[in-house]
Amino acid sequence: MAYEARNYEQLLGIEGLSDPLMKNHFTLYQGYVANTNKLADALCQMLKDGKTAAPEYAELKRRFGWEFNGMRLHEYYFGNMVKGGRGLDPASDLCQKLTADFGSYDNWQKDFKGSGAMRGIGWVVLYLDPVANRMCNAWIGEHDTGHLSGGVPLLIMDVFEHAFMIDYGLKRADYIEAFFKGIDWSAVTARYANAPQVNL
Repeated sequence: MAYEARNYEQLLGIEGLSDPLMKNHFTLYQGYVANTNKLADALCQMLKDGKTAAPEYAELKRRFGWEFNGMRLHEYYFGNMVKGGRGLDPASDLCQKLTADFGSYDNWQKDFKGSGAMRGIGWVVLYLDPVANRMCNAWIGEHDTGHLSGGVPLLIMDVFEHAFMIDYGLKRADYIEAFFKGIDWSAVTARYANAPQVNL
């Protein structure tokens, strides 16, 4: 079954991110979906043809993870944004957990924003480690380096240049502030509430 690109046009008009930027971003995301499907089909055919020992199979297999993560990370990213933003309830279990693990919500926010301001292209992810029941902000290089095994993504911020340069040029910090104004904390809270408990 093919992956289908989701429609995020409800985000057009979001404060701080222009429609041209968002439309370009949607098109880029759709490309990841298309490439994921192409690679999945090619790998399936090579498997049927008994070509799993071929160097081409190995390279396509490696590439699949990159394209798939590019697709899925964008879905998490767009999915935790909403026009006007939705605030985090200080009394919520999520806010209490952030406070417990980082010392305060402000400490968590400083760490998350600081991670996003680092040089490089990639993503910042607030993960829940369901084994230790602990939260951590992680830097993902491009789409595939730095993921925390078994971690549940709760909040995703894209810090590739395509996410902000049309509007902000090199002012990544200004983009990060705009992103925070558009966070849908209700979506993040739901991800936390639905996170599995894991015993190894």
